[in-house]
Amino acid sequence: MAIIEATPETTASTQPAPTSTPAPYRWRWIALAVAMSGMAMELLDASVTSVAGPTMRAELGGGPSLIQWLTAGYTLAMVGGLLIGARLGDIFGRKRMFLFGATGFTLTSLLVALSQNPEFAIGSRVAQGLFGAAMVPQVFGLIKAMFPPSETQKAFSLAGPIMGMSAIGGPILAGWLIGLNLFDSGWRLVFLINLPIGIAIVALAFRLLPRDEPATVKSLDLAGATLAILASTSMVYPLVQGHEAGWPAWSFGMIAASVVLFAVFGAHQVRRNRRGRDVLVLPSLFHKRAFNGGLVLGVLLIAAMTGLGFVMTLHLQLGLAYTPLEAAAAMVPFAVAMSAAMGAGPALAKYGRKTLMAGALIKTAGIGAIILALALAGADLTWYHLAPGLMLSGVGAALFMGRYFDSVMEGVEPREIGSASGTLTAVQQLGASFGVALLGTAFFATYGPDVDSAVTASGTTLGLTGLILLVGFAVGFCLPKQTRTAD
Repeated sequence: MAIIEATPETTASTQPAPTSTPAPYRWRWIALAVAMSGMAMELLDASVTSVAGPTMRAELGGGPSLIQWLTAGYTLAMVGGLLIGARLGDIFGRKRMFLFGATGFTLTSLLVALSQNPEFAIGSRVAQGLFGAAMVPQVFGLIKAMFPPSETQKAFSLAGPIMGMSAIGGPILAGWLIGLNLFDSGWRLVFLINLPIGIAIVALAFRLLPRDEPATVKSLDLAGATLAILASTSMVYPLVQGHEAGWPAWSFGMIAASVVLFAVFGAHQVRRNRRGRDVLVLPSLFHKRAFNGGLVLGVLLIAAMTGLGFVMTLHLQLGLAYTPLEAAAAMVPFAVAMSAAMGAGPALAKYGRKTLMAGALIKTAGIGAIILALALAGADLTWYHLAPGLMLSGVGAALFMGRYFDSVMEGVEPREIGSASGTLTAVQQLGASFGVALLGTAFFATYGPDVDSAVTASGTTLGLTGLILLVGFAVGFCLPKQTRTAD
């Protein structure tokens, strides 16, 4: 990856001489805000269908799995696309790929809004995910390009809060936009809103992001990308479709095959790297304890975070007949608590992994409180019954998301940043797909058209979410006790 120095103080003996006009120092934080806005737009759209899904299904048709595929299809496209997107940034330049991805993401948002049937909607969501995969990994490379080492970790630390707030903000925004129903657009406004936002991001990025030159990488590992996509799809597809199909033998065969395919992918990357060829994931990353632990932790915690919002939306809309806006409003205590707790992140950095692990336990306690509220209130459930559990969950999410990115990326070398950012973000998208697929299937396996079955379905699924968080807590012991930036 090419390192573009924005000012003379970023020059180091280990870095190549700049090959393009550096970005003025006074613009770097503004340019970062533009790049982060692109990432936030993508993250918001990754979660909007958890609220918009039931309304889209009612208008477009399709079975219960349509609600899952609107999210899982998007995130699966991101999984495979992110690995390629990071390398395309190395080949063609990060600014070019960011602009390409942001433009395509904006246009495919329009296609989703124009959908007239389930197949076109899912296909457009997949295309939207692929363009998002071209845009998002460039942000991390641009941080390295625009900031000196003394400021890089501060810039990286913004990614975790943005991810967390976007994940919960997406459903709230979706509910508000559907309720607004401008020009009788309904759920379509959720995607149409991306047009003015995307156009503004593209225009500002063209003006403010630093120009960069392609690195020495000149080829793509298409075989590796194919293996990653096949492995991810083999894991998620049977989880989504298995219940509707009655769990035939092929569904369990595909899950087993996904494990084998992930192992084959890893072996392929090692073999290709030994031959001196370009790879999607540098094997040297897997010698880093923080990175390895962070990958597993990312899958588990993102699956739990995605699953909580997804299950609560299904319970409120399908079980209690809430409108999308009412369902989104009921989740506001989560967002408020998470936003407030994010402010304590820097002060808690000195506690290292204890902060992340405490977050997992606090969120588990919050989910327990939600399960209790569902059981006691039943059909009389209101937002204030949910508020204590949601606020606890929000605080827990803030603690682990606030320190997640800079903890995992802390030991990554400059030459590894492109591969690391693509891999880390892809794994989190895999976690979102896994969470929606597993927890959505668990919900629909016991859900019926009455409140009692909805309570049972939601309680069982949220219990599974808590179990995932506890496993994540155990995995947290694999992370280093402290990072250098917090010493």
